[in-house]
Amino acid sequence: MARRPLPRILSSGSAQIARSREIARTAADSATDVLHPLITVSRGLRKLAATARAKWAATPKERRGPTLLLVAACVLVVALMPYGPLLALVLLMAVAAWLGRERPVVKTGPDDAEIARLKGLYEALVPYFSVPEDPEPLFAHGGEWSGAFGEYAFDEDGRLTRLKIAYPPYFTDGEPAARARVEQLLHAKSGRGREYRFDWDEEGNRLVMSVLPALPTTIAAQRFVTVPGETVLGFTDADAVQRTVPVVSADGTEDAPAVVWRTGPRSTEPHLLAVGQPGSGTTSLLRSIALQALPHGDVLVVEGGGTGEYACLTGRAGVLAVECGLSGALAALEWAAHETERRLIAANRARQAGQPAPEDTRRPLWILLDRPSVLGHLAAADGRPDPQELLQVPLRHGRTAQVTVVVAEQFDSTETLSEAVLAHTRARIVLGPAAPEQIAAVLGARPHTTPTPDVPAGRGYARLGTGPVLRLQVPATPDPYDDATSEAHRQAVLDLLPERSPVTAPPPPANPPVATAPAPPANPPVITVKSPAPVTTQDTVTVKTPAPVAAQDAVAVKALAPAPAAVTSQDTVTISAAVVETAPGPAPEPAPAPRTEPGSGPAPFHAPVPAEG
Repeated sequence: MARRPLPRILSSGSAQIARSREIARTAADSATDVLHPLITVSRGLRKLAATARAKWAATPKERRGPTLLLVAACVLVVALMPYGPLLALVLLMAVAAWLGRERPVVKTGPDDAEIARLKGLYEALVPYFSVPEDPEPLFAHGGEWSGAFGEYAFDEDGRLTRLKIAYPPYFTDGEPAARARVEQLLHAKSGRGREYRFDWDEEGNRLVMSVLPALPTTIAAQRFVTVPGETVLGFTDADAVQRTVPVVSADGTEDAPAVVWRTGPRSTEPHLLAVGQPGSGTTSLLRSIALQALPHGDVLVVEGGGTGEYACLTGRAGVLAVECGLSGALAALEWAAHETERRLIAANRARQAGQPAPEDTRRPLWILLDRPSVLGHLAAADGRPDPQELLQVPLRHGRTAQVTVVVAEQFDSTETLSEAVLAHTRARIVLGPAAPEQIAAVLGARPHTTPTPDVPAGRGYARLGTGPVLRLQVPATPDPYDDATSEAHRQAVLDLLPERSPVTAPPPPANPPVATAPAPPANPPVITVKSPAPVTTQDTVTVKTPAPVAAQDAVAVKALAPAPAAVTSQDTVTISAAVVETAPGPAPEPAPAPRTEPGSGPAPFHAPVPAEG
């Protein structure tokens, strides 16, 4: 049976209805736009009427008569004033329009999704904040979460950004293990990938959890506003320190909260230890410290990794040496130990004489040692002493001698650090991703935040002595000779490097030697012959005088062997003596030792460096 087609009115009715609805909706929107002022004023008049009615209902009956009389008097005065009714009408419309405007809806409480998240977090905390003996537990399964959570805030994604928790007094908040369990739970339930800060108030039994913003990575190496003896290790949270320094970042000039490390005779943390994973930024930290130390002191760099990360410092003014090999490192550290002892002796003699310390003992000396474990392994294989043993004197007496030691090592080699390094490096830094247990092992205390698994280079924690654990972001100080370095960072580091020390060659002789035999001198040299014992053979001594010599000059000659070749009669002297010496004369002054900067800095390193192997 063939299906009969629908009537035309039924098939086209739905389209006409949809079109009619669209036209009606458009007309309503247009009318709303046109009549919007009238709607606003009407809403305001309705609110004014409701307010007047509420005021009249709240007025006692004995005061209604005087109130009506006062209102009537006001209306009469306005009516008798010129343009009074018009001004009153305009004022009434303005007040009605102001009260009738559309206001944004203010959120006064959490929505359903946020309530569900808070309930789940409350149920997860019940095993940690409750005991069976508590008759009225604050945390109980199926209990009311509003009594335990005082303050809370969510972001646009519905995740917690701040939460204030009230916990019972019997909770062991003084035990780090108990705190760590609660912090780990809150971190997992509130969302991973962010850094949370936990502030425990043991006196008030309150815990405040807040999400910390990421530290800025736009601050590069630059001249920081500090005094000699202060080093900017990096930047931290604004409420963690009381000092800010002006910096130039990618976003412009700003005052950034800085972690300032103070060194010198009055420092309580004279030496620094930095530990991190490969690529965490410990080498950039040492480069940043070296660039800040060079304007006021001398730097000795010992690189155990041998990757050439400090090649930009080679030959610069103030850089005593950059050693990468085992022999050079041992010789440099041995010189540093002797230099520390020399400074101590010189300063002690000056104090005993009632004089200030010499200038060369007051100029800071920085010893930067990167990856000493590699050098220790090579030294053990070659049967040589560990380079860390040579750091004992600078570490123990460095504060008095103005010698600062900075050691950088990786987590997998921290067990190779010597006792002297671990005992005297009171300033500690941990960079890169690390577990809370690893951070606590290095810093001596757990951080108040939860470290994230993925962090940029130079991000970590710092602790100076017994102070609090601070978040840290090291200023970007990459190797300027690395091809992966951006042009802005490369130029920033190159601008901070001092000029290269000029290498002066010895001047050529005024009268170069000639192949021909020299002419006999006008005044022959005076030769004094001492014969302590008779000899059987005559010794032949050849004396050559390339330039005229004054009569009073003396030449010292020791006869060692017969002359290998014949010489002229003028230049050959036959002396029957075993020892030939000249008459005593004024001894020449020794050549001055080469220094990095004239008149400043410690004594230079003179020990010859043997070749590797």
